[in-house]
Amino acid sequence: QCRFIFPDNLLGISWVDSSWIPILNNGSVLDYFSERSNPFYDRTCNNEVVKMQRMTLDHLNQMVGVEYILLHAQEPILFIIRKQQRQSPTQVIPLADYYIIAGVIYQAPDLGSVINSRVLTAVHGIQSAFEEAMSYCRYHPSKGYWWHFKDQEEREKTKPKAKKKEEPSSIFQRQRVDALLLDLRQKFPPRFVQQKPGEKPIPVDQIKKEPEPAPEAVKPEEKETVKNAQSAGAKGPPEKRMRLQ
Repeated sequence: QCRFIFPDNLLGISWVDSSWIPILNNGSVLDYFSERSNPFYDRTCNNEVVKMQRMTLDHLNQMVGVEYILLHAQEPILFIIRKQQRQSPTQVIPLADYYIIAGVIYQAPDLGSVINSRVLTAVHGIQSAFEEAMSYCRYHPSKGYWWHFKDQEEREKTKPKAKKKEEPSSIFQRQRVDALLLDLRQKFPPRFVQQKPGEKPIPVDQIKKEPEPAPEAVKPEEKETVKNAQSAGAKGPPEKRMRLQ
C-alpha cells in the first residue's frame, strides 16, 4: 500500500504494508524495505544481487555500488535505513536516509530541502502579512493615507456614544422660533384642545360655549339714578371752600 502526495517528489510520499507490521524486527526490516512495491527501493542495488545469489549481507562489504544498511533500530516502532554508495570496504558515501515509524516508510529530507521549505514558508507568511496590511490601507486626495481596521468598526459599534452637550439658544433664535410658531398656529389652528394637564385632548368643535348672561330689565327710576350718578361722575366732586374764622 503506497500513499502518493507528490508523485515526482519522494519526500512527499509514504509506503506501508500492513501485513509486515506485526513481524518487523532487526532481521526482517531490510526484507520489508526490499518489497517490489516500495517506491524507495532501487532494484539495481547490491542487496538485490546478494538476495538473488542467496548470500549473507556480510558480502556487501566486498562489493562496489549502491547498497542499503540498517543504521539504527528501536524495536518495534522505529527503524532507520541508509542508502549509500560503497567505493571500497572502508569507504562509503551516504546518499539518503529512510525512517520507518509504525511500519510506515518515509524518506528523510536533506538539508537543502529543509532550508528551502523553511524559506518558502517564511516568504509566504511575509507576503500574506503584506497583503493583509494593504487591505486595511485607505487613501483620499483630501485626507491622505490612513488605516481602517475591521476591529475598529466593531469597537465603534459596541462603544456607547457620548451625548453632545446642547448649546443654549440665542435671543434671536428664540424670537424667530416663536414668530414661526405663531404664524403656523394662525395658518393651521389646532383641532384638539387639552383643557387640563393629564386629560385626554378633545376636539375644538365639542367644547361647550358658556351662554352669555341675558340683560336684566331695569326700572325707569333706576335708570334716572344711574344717569344722575354718571353725570355727577362726569362733573367731578364739588370744590371745597375755605372757612372764615
